Amino acid sequence: MTISMITHIATLDQPTSLSHTRTHELKIWPACFEATLSGAKTFDVRENDRNYQVGDAVQLCEYEPESETYSGRSTARWISYVLQGGAFGLQAGWCILGLTELRPLPPGVSDTRLW
Repeated sequence: MTISMITHIATLDQPTSLSHTRTHELKIWPACFEATLSGAKTFDVRENDRNYQVGDAVQLCEYEPESETYSGRSTARWISYVLQGGAFGLQAGWCILGLTELRPLPPGVSDTRLW
């Protein structure tokens, strides 16, 4: 590995706006959990009581509302988009989260070969 390659790698490891993400642990009902796992459900409607941001991580924990228990299964996703309430028929104080399995790229980065 050359010095220029090492310098380039070190530059990539420097903090970006996405490096200070938060992780939100959220309950998710079994049918929605299964749909998320299968890839059919790539969004989630939530009360925006946590100030969700693009780049935040979510840990979706399967929760059975009737018995009020967790199944022990969970899956991780990244927030790729936040549609704020107050428009498009969505009540203010609520949001729709776009979810993805891959961490979003930082602003200005479009070449994934360097990421």
